[in-house]
Amino acid sequence: MAKTRELCKDIRDKIVDLHKAGMGYRTIGKQLGEKATTVGAIIRKWKKFKMTVNHPRSGAPCKISPRGASMIMRKVRDQPRTTWQDLVNDLNRTGTTVSKKTISNTLHHHGLKSCSACKVPLLKPAHVQASLKFANDLLDDPEEEWEKVMWSDETKIELFGLNSTRRVWRKKKDEYNPKNTIPTMKHGGGNIIIWGCFSAKGTGRLHRIEGRMDGAMYRKILANNLLPSVRALKMGHGCVFQHDNDPKHTARATKEWLRKKHLKVLEWPSQSPDLNPIENLWRELKVRIAQRQPRNLKDLEKVCIEEWAKIPVAVCANLVKNYRKRMISVIANKGFCTK
Repeated sequence: MAKTRELCKDIRDKIVDLHKAGMGYRTIGKQLGEKATTVGAIIRKWKKFKMTVNHPRSGAPCKISPRGASMIMRKVRDQPRTTWQDLVNDLNRTGTTVSKKTISNTLHHHGLKSCSACKVPLLKPAHVQASLKFANDLLDDPEEEWEKVMWSDETKIELFGLNSTRRVWRKKKDEYNPKNTIPTMKHGGGNIIIWGCFSAKGTGRLHRIEGRMDGAMYRKILANNLLPSVRALKMGHGCVFQHDNDPKHTARATKEWLRKKHLKVLEWPSQSPDLNPIENLWRELKVRIAQRQPRNLKDLEKVCIEEWAKIPVAVCANLVKNYRKRMISVIANKGFCTK
C-alpha cells in the first residue's frame, strides 16, 4: 500500500482547535477535507502527548539481538583480527542470518571501525619494561635538559619510496598519461642508507653509508659528522649523545672513543623508535624527497643532503619541546609502542 501524505503542523493544530470548540470528528473532517479516522488519530495523540508533532521514529528493528551484539563485541575485543565473515558465521551458528553490512553497522555503533594494523617492532617483555622505566625515570626532566641532546639514527631511503602515496587530478580517460603516472621499479629502484643527527638547534650533518658498516666505519662517521655537527650547532660541553643499542654502537671500542671525546651517552631502551624524535624528521625528509622525484641514486643522495639542510629549526625545536608528551604516551600505553 502506498504511503499516505503527512499533514502539516498547521492542519493538525486547526483540528485540535476545532475539537476544543466542540466539533465532532466527521464535521472537522468535512470542513478540512480530511478523513474522520485521520482527525481522530490526531486528536487522540494530542490528548495523550499534548502535542501534534511527530515523535522521532525508531526505524527498522536491528536483526542482531543485544546478546548477539555482546557476543561479536567480545570476539573482536579478544581477537581484533577477526574478519566480518568470521562474525557472520558465528551468528549463523546461533540461528541469526545477517549480512556483512549489518555487522559493520553494529561495530560502528559501538565505536569500532576497520583499520590497517600498524607495523611496530617486535617487543619482548624486557623491551616493554625498559621503555616504561625510561619514560618514568626521565618524565620530570626539564625541557632544557632535552635541548642538550644530539639525536641520531640510520635509515633507508628508497629511490621511489613514498611516490606511491602521491595523488593527481585527472580525467577518467587520462589515467595513463605520463603526467598522471608514477614510475616504479622492482625493489624500489634501489636505495641508500644514511646516518643523520639533529638537536633542538637544527639538523646536523647527513652521511651516506656505503657498504657494510662495522664498528670502525661507525666511529669514522661520528668523527667526520657528529663532532662537526656539535660544533656547528654550538651544543657546548654539556652535549648528550643519543644512539640506539646496535652492537656497533655499544662496542667497547665505540664506548671508549666516545669517552675520550667527552661525550655523555644517553642510556637508551632497545626497540623503542617511537621514543626517538628523529623518526619524525626521517618521515619529513622522505616526503620532501618524493616531491623532488630524483631519478637515480646519485641524485637521491644529493637531494637527501639538500632537503635535510632545509628542514626548519622550528620543526626540530618543536619535536624536542614536546618530548615529554612522548613519554606520557609510553606510560599511558604501559611501555608498548605509541604513535
